[in-house]
Amino acid sequence: MDTPLRPAHWKRPRGLLRTFPDKCDWNEINAELGKRFEIAFNTYKPFACGVVIHPSIDGCVQLRRAHGLSAEDIERIALKVHPLVLGLTGKRALKSGLEGKFSVYHGCAAGFIFGAAGESEFSDSIVARGDVMALRDRIEASVDASIGEAAADVTIVCRNGRTLHVLVEHVIGSLERPMTSEDLRRKFHALVDPVLGLGRATSLIERCAEPAAAADVRAPTAMARP
Repeated sequence: MDTPLRPAHWKRPRGLLRTFPDKCDWNEINAELGKRFEIAFNTYKPFACGVVIHPSIDGCVQLRRAHGLSAEDIERIALKVHPLVLGLTGKRALKSGLEGKFSVYHGCAAGFIFGAAGESEFSDSIVARGDVMALRDRIEASVDASIGEAAADVTIVCRNGRTLHVLVEHVIGSLERPMTSEDLRRKFHALVDPVLGLGRATSLIERCAEPAAAADVRAPTAMARP
């Protein structure tokens, strides 16, 4: 016999029933039909991890680039984040690259050291690298309910006494700060070059940049096969 749903089931913060909405708007079926296209609200992820980590990584990458910093310059990094961040990605003790995708500490350490947080930065070997682990241990994160899910407050304290700060109000990859064409090319090459090679990946980008010029999708599909 199935176990009946008790009130406690409704209170689980990430339980199944939380995925069901408690409201509906029938106007959404045909409101602005032919005028509003949901595909226009799609965005691309710049980093290969949970989206709640992205603003913190973005802040670390911004400060690294703006001030030419290295990991050896850093005394500590202090993050103020939305409550979901530590609830979903507060892992510190990591055993694999997959676990790194659910760690704001690893995401920020990798983003700072490499200036990127793609698939390679979440590999088992990077998670276990000494310099990454050392910087990870110097990152502190605290919850601030006033900060949005797509925002983060990042402060870096340098060994020479300098304090650097950035407030990421709109994360890279959001509708407000979309990735540029060059950003998308870099991401594509990072993912596809290891499979197809630089030459074929570049040709595929060029072919996909002008879809209207193709008679059908068979040619680009064939180009995408390893």
